[in-house]
Amino acid sequence: MEPITIALIMIGLLILVILLGIHVGVALGVTSFLGTWAIKGNFNIAMRLLEITSFTACMEYILAVVPMFIIMGLFANLSGASDDVYDSANILFAKIRGGLGIATVIANAIFAAITGSSMASAAVFSKIAYPQMKRLGYDKEFSLGTVVGSSVLGMLIPPSVLLIIYGFMTEQSVGRLFIAGVIPGLILMAIFCLGVWVMVTARPHLGGKRPDTKEMTFRAFLRALSKPWIYAVLIILVLGGIYLGWFTPTEAGAVGAFGAFVYCVFKGKAVPKSLWQLLLDAGYTVGSMFFLFIGAQMYSKMLALSTLPRAIAGYISALSISPFLIIVLFLLAYIVLGALLDSVSILLITTPIMFPMVMTLGFDPIWYGIIAVIAIEMGLLTPPFGICVFVMKSALGDEVTVAEGFRGSVPFLLMMVLALIIIFLFPKLSTWLPGMM
Repeated sequence: MEPITIALIMIGLLILVILLGIHVGVALGVTSFLGTWAIKGNFNIAMRLLEITSFTACMEYILAVVPMFIIMGLFANLSGASDDVYDSANILFAKIRGGLGIATVIANAIFAAITGSSMASAAVFSKIAYPQMKRLGYDKEFSLGTVVGSSVLGMLIPPSVLLIIYGFMTEQSVGRLFIAGVIPGLILMAIFCLGVWVMVTARPHLGGKRPDTKEMTFRAFLRALSKPWIYAVLIILVLGGIYLGWFTPTEAGAVGAFGAFVYCVFKGKAVPKSLWQLLLDAGYTVGSMFFLFIGAQMYSKMLALSTLPRAIAGYISALSISPFLIIVLFLLAYIVLGALLDSVSILLITTPIMFPMVMTLGFDPIWYGIIAVIAIEMGLLTPPFGICVFVMKSALGDEVTVAEGFRGSVPFLLMMVLALIIIFLFPKLSTWLPGMM
């Protein structure tokens, strides 16, 4: 059997076993091992490749950034800084129609700049924002949609876990990817804020009753603005240090984690029991991700042995269709896969196939990484998988249903489509800042 045929069979088998509920890391490792064995016709070669890959996949220096940023986010959350962010945003936007929804979006964006995780944002703000919106009479589905919809900012605004993985898979600079995500992240945040305001203005019942607020003094304004100062310090320290070349993204993650730990100590939250649980949570998260990395690296090597990516790239480059249409098809594939798989798995499975074609067609890899992440982010809100909706349901329990979460997230999916079109049509929005580095 031809190596390309074997690779195609293994891709089909991979999708099948994932849909049957097998852990993605196991599915990647097993199908890649079987594919390598079939291509080379030698069990020992496949076993040796798996052995080498298991070692080298986890020895990449760039991957040290993953646990550092995860720990930084956990420390920031433990300190209670996420409550400060939301309280300040709520005070500043209290007098605006739908102000609580706008405050939730902005607080999510700031929180994302520390955690880099949409699931963490969904879990935290389900507990913080939803009860307040419920108390003020906001529409239930609108409230759930605002919380879960704005949580996707965590996968775009740096330090994004998806951008780290994309950089690792494509050998692109993580620092440049982080900086590239700033403007698109702010655009998406602005579209969400504007969308919340438009929805509440058009249908006032969505925004419930407006809170009783006194005229804000300049001193109260400054106090609200300065309350989440630790987030400002960490964001400036991490992104500013990367942009100015003071340290690498990995070193920036370590600096940020240490800064968040010091703030935890300052707030008196760094007690032994909490620290132990925090380290366990970080260990579970990082261990799961590294298991995926091993499977993904083995999968990439199997595809390289089969020459399938090269053959597909050559075939597509010979087609007489617009290269931009090909990118559109890739983005549509990401959105469809998002309804079935988690974001990390989508990126790990598709990048070895799609990225060589992107480079063959001459597109900027930084720009493509940003639009790919936005498209994949949409899967966090789409049924039946929609992991952020399920995280929100888990946080709120029987008080809400998954169906209500999905219905509430529909307007935010449409807003993400608008953001994706803008970034797609104007690549400079994602390449200008990296070009200044």
